[in-house]
Amino acid sequence: MGRENSTSGGDFILVGFSEQPWLEKILFVFILIFYLLTVMGNGTIILVSHLDSQLHTPMYFFLAHLSFIDLTHVTCISPQMLFNLAGSDKSISFVGCVVQLLITLGLGGTECILLAMMAYDRYVAVCQPLHYFTLMPPQLCWTLASISWVVGFSNSLIHTPITMTFPRCGHRRINHFYCETPPVLQLACVDTTSYKKEITVLSSVFLVFPLSLILVSYGRIAHSVLRMKTPGGRQKAFGTCGSHLTVVSIFYSTVIYMYIAPKPKLSQDVTKFVALLYNLIPSVINPIIYTLRNRDVKEAIRKLVMGKEKKEDADFS
Repeated sequence: MGRENSTSGGDFILVGFSEQPWLEKILFVFILIFYLLTVMGNGTIILVSHLDSQLHTPMYFFLAHLSFIDLTHVTCISPQMLFNLAGSDKSISFVGCVVQLLITLGLGGTECILLAMMAYDRYVAVCQPLHYFTLMPPQLCWTLASISWVVGFSNSLIHTPITMTFPRCGHRRINHFYCETPPVLQLACVDTTSYKKEITVLSSVFLVFPLSLILVSYGRIAHSVLRMKTPGGRQKAFGTCGSHLTVVSIFYSTVIYMYIAPKPKLSQDVTKFVALLYNLIPSVINPIIYTLRNRDVKEAIRKLVMGKEKKEDADFS
């Protein structure tokens, strides 16, 4: 009975920033603003990619999936954070913690692979422009996207149950603002060293393999661009790949810093604040990058807004 009580059921306490009550009010406003911006930005990209026929191309197909990942990830953690920051109740149910861990872990793996698929798409667009739509038919795009989702969540479906069933001996205070693997494992009252090593190895594979594909794709793109004789062709190629390369750089630099690179011993609050930025900022920046650097998206948004205005004028008249 003791073993059963220590491994399942019961609420957890998300410590978050509860030791600094004055900071919680500031963070509540900060997170709320970022969450609303994330919903608006990524929701807009998903909407225009679906509604505008000019954006029914492989590039925007993958971009819509990336926006959905960002939107789902932030929606998975932000409402719970806002609830905990708004009052004295810092609890999260066992089921809620499992769902958070399952979804965030799955989305992280999915995004790693999806970014590699997007790099391949950019390689075909730049190096094989005349055969682009032949080499990237809708069936292949759906297959590549499905592989990203299946592999990402297969990993999550394996590791989430293992992480959540370690005996905790009554420990339920998670020193974090959401349920993530490392802080949840800290509750275990048994040796988890070997399991942590397994996670490190698997995480490295999830990072290194897609990143290698990205580097190979952009190596071929760079070689092709350098052989172009016209400045206009080079500029178009850089414009085609610039947004994706920026997103890849932000994603992998933050992931490597958070989970791989050796860090100086910082206070728990500083570590949690860095993790907070890692979870919120990329989801807000990605739509801005693709919107500001992409005339097609800006034109699609303009047509969507103008179409609504015309419809409202017609209804009014």
